[in-house]
Amino acid sequence: MLAPTLSDSPRQNELLASLSGSDFDRVAAALEPVPMRLGEMLYEPGFQLRHAYFPGTAVVALHYVTESGASAQTIGVGREGVVGMPLFMGGGTTSSSAVVHTAGHGWRLDRHRLLQEFDRGDTLQAVLLRYTQAMMTQIIQTAACYRHHSVEQQVSSWLMATQDRLSGGELVMTQELLGSLLGVRRESITQAACWLQTQGYIRYRRGHITVTDADGLRASACECYGVVKAALQRLAPRDGRRGGS
Repeated sequence: MLAPTLSDSPRQNELLASLSGSDFDRVAAALEPVPMRLGEMLYEPGFQLRHAYFPGTAVVALHYVTESGASAQTIGVGREGVVGMPLFMGGGTTSSSAVVHTAGHGWRLDRHRLLQEFDRGDTLQAVLLRYTQAMMTQIIQTAACYRHHSVEQQVSSWLMATQDRLSGGELVMTQELLGSLLGVRRESITQAACWLQTQGYIRYRRGHITVTDADGLRASACECYGVVKAALQRLAPRDGRRGGS
């Protein structure tokens, strides 16, 4: 997976695209384009975070791993967000891991420059705080989802959310990884994928998933998908804050 090319703009990331013209230019000059490879660990629990990551075409899972090795996703982050919230929320470490589950590219910003820009109190600060509020909604909703909704509903919601972040196309995802993200056994993922394929909502072959009926898959998803999507849309920066192209 290659890093962004000269034709790729940091404006692929919606948070960066929402900055005012002068703020965007200043932040963009400090960004480093990076490839984000499938399975790459961006940070681990207890380690000092060195960068904030702004995905462009990649999707990252923030998940918690127990002492027994079991894990579950708490937040998914794609082009709509940023990885590294503890940096600007007053901490520098976290109890979760950040792993790339859909390969692509993005941009990273050194933690010192991030804090410098955040403390200016300009549009970056407002954008990051609004995004953090949306992520709190996602964390709360995820906790309820794991407790009360079926595996089929969870898989449907996860696929819809990932599809939104990628704007269509084929998802490269093994059942083992999806099971790890959702905190369920591989066998349960197999059953759910088979059922969704039987319904005509997806087409699945080893390691590759294509959504063939988005409306059907959306109907199969639990309410959590809609709640989180609405929070992201409601808290997204207003169009008036967007810089020029």
